[in-house]
Parts: sequence; structure tokens; C-alpha cells
Amino acid sequence: MREFTHLNVTTVPEAASAKDNGGAILAGGTDLLGMEKDFVLSTSAGTMVNIKTIPDLDNITDDGSLKIGALTKLTDIVESSVVQSKWASLAEGALKVATPQLRNMGTIGGNLCQECRCWYFRAHNNAYNCFRKGGTLCFATIGNNTFNAILGGQVCFAVCPSDTAIPLTSLGATIVTNKRSIPIEEFFVVLGNDLGDDEIVTEVQVPAPASGTVQAFKKYAQRKSFDFAIASAAVSITVSGGNVSDCKIVLGGVAPIPWRATAAEDELKGGPINETTAAAAAAKATNGSLKLPNNAYIIPLAQAMVRRAILEAV
Repeated sequence: MREFTHLNVTTVPEAASAKDNGGAILAGGTDLLGMEKDFVLSTSAGTMVNIKTIPDLDNITDDGSLKIGALTKLTDIVESSVVQSKWASLAEGALKVATPQLRNMGTIGGNLCQECRCWYFRAHNNAYNCFRKGGTLCFATIGNNTFNAILGGQVCFAVCPSDTAIPLTSLGATIVTNKRSIPIEEFFVVLGNDLGDDEIVTEVQVPAPASGTVQAFKKYAQRKSFDFAIASAAVSITVSGGNVSDCKIVLGGVAPIPWRATAAEDELKGGPINETTAAAAAAKATNGSLKLPNNAYIIPLAQAMVRRAILEAV
């Protein structure tokens, strides 16, 4: 591992300033330290800015909306009766992250801000200077793209690796930083997230679901006990008078960002939920997909996750 300076900070402004000066934010460290060990990037951050020493960033509260501090461990979210009571799909999404050991270390802020898992980006010793690192090519487009995006791929076809981001998007969450509040659908961009150099995540806020809302999260992974999603789906469906009055359907593992399946939402609205309507919505969930040579199999997987999530929700 390259040498680095370990800096303990005690305030959010201190952390933001250190990040602005080139430091890397260190919370659980389950992603960042692995990247450093593998020499994924051409240079080290130089300074690891430890934010675990900042107090009061690991709370879960419900004051009409759910508020989760950025340093809250994933295990605490899984086990929280507050989260389970109204935001069950988030608890399920957090439970599907990695292994118990990693959930005990990993934080919600880190899970949202982690780097992609594309094997060209992650190759040891910076073997591929891909577009995401400042190069001119997404190597996945000409190489092995088995786990790359079928939706929304542009200059980079790596997929968003966060499990919690998928239910949070379906629940209409807001990401709060030291500078602003960002709707989660604006937080993620093709090359990662929209954080500025002097900006860190401090809290995640989730509104209370409307009356009659049901939720679910489903995930398919190669090694289902701990792996990253090949395809996942989160649904938040409001039912009134036996019919769907509103819904959000979000796909994970298939795009560089959490992917709103708006065509599937439109298909589901206005009718009851049953096997027929769930299948019809699922069929439209991957509208606009652009398969690469090795990843066409993800399309039916994503559709299956949507169908199962819809049916499980009710």
C-alpha cells in the first residue's frame, strides 16, 4: 500500500476543507482501503480524512421523516425498528449489502458514495486508464462486459454498485451535504456522484410513505449471500380503492445510476396488482436497453426482479 497520512477530524467543516485539499474521506474504509491496496488509481489521495471522529453523524430518527446520519452503520439500519416500521425496503436493501462483517463496518454514506466495481476500473496497478480515470475509452465496450450497463451507459458503462441507493430512490430520499440538499435522483451521475471537492454527505432524509403505500426490494447476485447486484429492483406502490394510484420502480445493477423505470410505472398505474399487471409492467422496465455483446442476459433478470418486487410488495 502507498504511504498516506491519517487525519482525524472532529467537525464537518474540517473534513470538507481536508477533502478540498485532496484528501479522501474515510468512514468504514471497506471500499477506499481496498482500492489503495490494489493501486487502482495512478496516485494515492495522500491523506485519509477519518470522519468517524465527528460526533452525532450516526443517528436514526423519525420526526415525520426518516433521518439517518451518514456514519450510521448498515447493520444499525437493518436492525432499526424505526426503519423497519415505515421504510422496510431500505432495511432490506441494507441487509443485502455484502457480508455481516462488512455491514458492521460500512456506513450508509459510504455505501452511497462508493466507487464502481467494473473490473477494468478496478484492475490492479491501474492497468486500464479508462474514461472514468481520465482516459478516452470505456474498455468494457470492446472487452468483457458481462456485468456492465444495459441502460444509461454513455462514456462509461460501469453500474452503480450501491444496494441502498435503489430503495432510497424509490422512496424519494434526499441526500444532505455540508452545503445543500440534493434529491437522490440528482445525486448520482454517470461517473459517480455530484459532490463537489469541498462537499461531504452528512445525512440521508426519507419522507414518510403516503397512506396505502407498500414496498419491496429484490436482488439477484452471482453469489447471493454477499455479492454485488447483477440486477435488482425496488418498488414503492400506493394503492387506493384496489388500484395503483402512484408508484416508483427503480432498477439497480443495470445502469450507471439508480434507474427509474418510468414506462413500467405508467403501465402499473390505474389498475390492480396481480400476476398479469406485474408481468406487463416488468416487460416495460427495460425499455430503451442497449445490450452489449456479453450482457443481454441481464434484461430478463431485471424484468424478473421487477415482477417479483411488485408481487412481494402486496
